[in-house]
Amino acid sequence: MDRLSNTVRPYAWGSTTAIPELLGIAPTGEPQAEMWMGAHPGAPSLLTRTATATSTATGTGEAGSQHPLTDVIAADPERELGRATVEKFGPRLPFLLKLLAAGAPLSLQVHPDRAQAERGYEDEERRSVPIDAPHRTYKDANHKPELICALTPFAGLCGFRPPTEAAEVIAALGVDALKPYVDLLGAHPEEAALREVLTAILGADPAEMAETVHLAAAAAERLGGAHAPYARIAHHFPGDPGVIAAMLLNYVELQPGEALFLGAGVPHAYLDGLGVEIMANSDNVLRCGLTPKHIDVPELLRIVRFEATEPGVLRPEASPSGEELYETPVDEFRLSRFDLSPGAAPVDLTRDTPQILLCAGGAPKAGEFDLTPGASVFVPSGEKVEVSGTGTLFRATVVA
Repeated sequence: MDRLSNTVRPYAWGSTTAIPELLGIAPTGEPQAEMWMGAHPGAPSLLTRTATATSTATGTGEAGSQHPLTDVIAADPERELGRATVEKFGPRLPFLLKLLAAGAPLSLQVHPDRAQAERGYEDEERRSVPIDAPHRTYKDANHKPELICALTPFAGLCGFRPPTEAAEVIAALGVDALKPYVDLLGAHPEEAALREVLTAILGADPAEMAETVHLAAAAAERLGGAHAPYARIAHHFPGDPGVIAAMLLNYVELQPGEALFLGAGVPHAYLDGLGVEIMANSDNVLRCGLTPKHIDVPELLRIVRFEATEPGVLRPEASPSGEELYETPVDEFRLSRFDLSPGAAPVDLTRDTPQILLCAGGAPKAGEFDLTPGASVFVPSGEKVEVSGTGTLFRATVVA
């Protein structure tokens, strides 16, 4: 088992206080958006091992030196991940675990399914689109399902509302320029209505749309209540067509311990709050708005699922062992939670799959490591691990 040293990403939408408060450190004044735990090549966790273990895994014998988890896994995938995980997912950690702290809205976005990602990646590779080009859409050939579990009250947008509900939200603003969208939402079957309105929003004249968004934001500010989130979104993204697109989606507020699963093609955006996020190890994002970044409208419209869906707030299912599992329909990740009580017997978490354990509160103990909020450890496949003490611990692993 290895204690992890993790990178905090300073994206502009990040909260300046949420992650420092969890870690018990002073804020820097800069946004701290995400802390990554795992083996993503963009910011792999570092770990320290003894000389014997390190030399076995990486071919070096320097005691106390730190090594990227990517290198440790690459040196001996079956030892770190287990044979079943390697056979099913290949020689890499299939998931990425994060602390996510939104102080402003993230971009409105969707993710492709695996077949769409494979086709899109192959096409851009064939056309020699540089992997770091701002107009590049597919960074890899993998899908990116994800789960967000709230640690604080957490607000977001998830999936389309029924067109009639979206029409009511937009009509209540009383903005003449939005009336054609209201009419479209009421004139067609669900899929066609949602597709036509999103296409029209993204294809509108930028100057005219900016003025429409300004009027809509002022109306939302006056109305308050259910319209207040859109005024806040417009404050961060004045004139952005994504403000109107956001009104097509379900607004969701999670309480601590509640979660959302985001599958392929479902438009979504996180707005505010601190949570634990887990996803398949992919960078594939297609943006719909609330961003200055490139929006590939034709590809976006091909990927989005134009159907009204309930957000489906998840609450964990408890087992006799005390594990509280968030059920999802994917195998790349499995997220669960343990609320450890004083004086309780240690809980055996040994599995034949790789694990990352993250402390979200209190002072639990994982094996030989005393954990504090925000601290995490990597547990190789098959390694004996018991947890004890008091606090909340998240366990990230795979279904293999």
